[in-house]
Amino acid sequence: MAVNVAIVGATGAVGAEMLRILEERNFPVKSLHLLASKRSAGKTLFFKGEAVKVEELTPESFKGVEIALFSAGASVSKVFAPHCVRAGAVAVDNTSAFRMDEGVPLVVPEVNPEEIPKHKGIIANPNCSTVQMVLVLKPIHDVARVKRVVVSTYQAVSGAGWEAIMELEEETEAVINERGYKRKIFPHQIAFNCIPQIPQSDAFLPNGYTSEEMKMINETKKIMGDQSIRVTATTVRVPVVRGHSESVNIETERKVTAKEAREILSRFPGVVVYDDPHKQLYPLATLAAGRDETFVGRIREDLSIENGLNLWIVSDNLRKGAALNAVQIAEKLVQLRVHV
Repeated sequence: MAVNVAIVGATGAVGAEMLRILEERNFPVKSLHLLASKRSAGKTLFFKGEAVKVEELTPESFKGVEIALFSAGASVSKVFAPHCVRAGAVAVDNTSAFRMDEGVPLVVPEVNPEEIPKHKGIIANPNCSTVQMVLVLKPIHDVARVKRVVVSTYQAVSGAGWEAIMELEEETEAVINERGYKRKIFPHQIAFNCIPQIPQSDAFLPNGYTSEEMKMINETKKIMGDQSIRVTATTVRVPVVRGHSESVNIETERKVTAKEAREILSRFPGVVVYDDPHKQLYPLATLAAGRDETFVGRIREDLSIENGLNLWIVSDNLRKGAALNAVQIAEKLVQLRVHV
């Protein structure tokens, strides 16, 4: 059953990936509306070989639209998602605007698809770092209940958009050639460096955590449906273009051996166990880039506690961490409509 689709923020890094994934997965698009700011209106993008002109986003943009994929920033979503809902469409929002709102499902389709039919017009896409982590936590939680999570992330610059990618490339060249460089995106040099601050500005909260870290903490509990899980996070930007990596330590209610964990994870959809360190096989950002799967390796038992595991999780932040997850939610919406 074909549907009328809109992409809000179509010219951004995630929006471009949404367009690509809709085509790759042969999503049943009846009509396609590419929406962006006035500055980007008039640009031409291509879908299935046909040129589609980008339109300026306005409150009237959603007339006739059935599913709208939002990825233009939280401030844009807060203003325009309600217009989308009033027009009769479902907004699948990739920003932080509605994630923690009561009554708004926060969904990773492999983890909590049962939340999708509960929507009241808006479905939230989780933070990219949260998505890949809960994909791995969920199957372990189901058999042994995860009690505590300690996560450190190593996040690619593409999470901050096209300009951040350009800044990394330009600054790297400047550093190599011993030239000065005036940065616009990051608060410190990102070339050959790691910055423990995400987002780039206004990141730190009174409790000392960044807003990105609190997103991981709060979103994990909501998606897993268990507020008792204790989560602490440190999020770091690294000079990688694409692919977020995470070092995750978990404590479970009952003992899970490394062997059992590999078996459990290998059966879960969307997860690939890539774990043979003696052959130097473990997940890498370069392995995950452009791929839909979330990779997990370096699976080993924590020697410091009785029921602990260490995991290394890597996924493409623009695909499963954002665009792919949104499209998968849209696919579920189409299926639900078929079966109503």
